[in-house]
Amino acid sequence: MTFLGIDHIQIEVPEGGEDAARGFYVDLLGLEEIPRPRENAGRSFLWVRLGEQEVHFRCGAGFRPAALAHPGILVDDIGGLADRLTAAGQDVTRADSIAEDRFHMRDPFGNRLEFIAAKAGVTE
Repeated sequence: MTFLGIDHIQIEVPEGGEDAARGFYVDLLGLEEIPRPRENAGRSFLWVRLGEQEVHFRCGAGFRPAALAHPGILVDDIGGLADRLTAAGQDVTRADSIAEDRFHMRDPFGNRLEFIAAKAGVTE
């Protein structure tokens, strides 16, 4: 058996967070919203494409943000993304122990996200 990769990850948001999630992930970050299969319509409210993978969002009762667990998202312009997020009032953190080619932040619900500069040849 060979593991081939990740098809998708799921991020939980609090009930009622659909509009804020779409505003952050689609409008601010610019991720492409994709249609959900009809059989998944009741389980998650938003799917986005992230390179070859997908991120699925679901509202959860008793929501608690993922404080440490997080996706590491490859981007081709780490500085441009950090500048855009900062200009939009988002807190972007570059910890001393983390190289200049990455930063982390929180989504509107407190979930941790890490953005990493793609190295040549790593993006595909």
